[in-house]
Amino acid sequence: MSAAPPSLPVLYSFRRCPYAMRARLALRQAGQRVELREVALRAKPAELLAASIKGTVPVLLLPDGGMLEQSLDIMRWALARSDPQGWLSAAPAAEQARWIELCDARFKPLLDRYKYPERFPAEPAQHHREAACALLLRPLEQALALSGAWLFGPQCSLADMALLPFVRQFAAVDAAWFETQTEMPALRAWLQRFVEGDLFKAVMQERLPPWVPGQAPVYG
Repeated sequence: MSAAPPSLPVLYSFRRCPYAMRARLALRQAGQRVELREVALRAKPAELLAASIKGTVPVLLLPDGGMLEQSLDIMRWALARSDPQGWLSAAPAAEQARWIELCDARFKPLLDRYKYPERFPAEPAQHHREAACALLLRPLEQALALSGAWLFGPQCSLADMALLPFVRQFAAVDAAWFETQTEMPALRAWLQRFVEGDLFKAVMQERLPPWVPGQAPVYG
């Protein structure tokens, strides 16, 4: 990649983390270049832990000394600078926030229980899978069947890109099972449109080694 000025924001990320993924999607959509530092979650760099007490990705360090350590804050910061396809204006903010809150506060814990059943042995993984479908996936199917390409119509929104990394992760837990779910055609088409899109490919194409101090910067 070409050289970039040292005043760029620094993004601590992990390629497969859905929180970090949606931050990178918004940064790329906004045309905001960053110095990208891939984190090994089992060996987090001291620089990340010093910057953010929560110690999880994503974390965005701003040139003015500020810091954003929540994925949605990073998305909104980037899109406030440039929102070429109108993700923020695709639907009222309250409607978008309702879907995102449902995903983050209630769907994500069920996803974790489905993906890591050994951590939650009290109930079978299928129980959590069904609960996740009832909570979010089937309501999404109904909304997408009415709206068309994206959650609120023909225009992609912040909510679409905030939810899709988590739905992608859910689908990958048991891909063979997910492919048999013929009662969710609109949702499956929505997910396929996302993973086959240029934006997703752009933020996922490069597998970086974990960042270490002193290495040559990588810009994204």
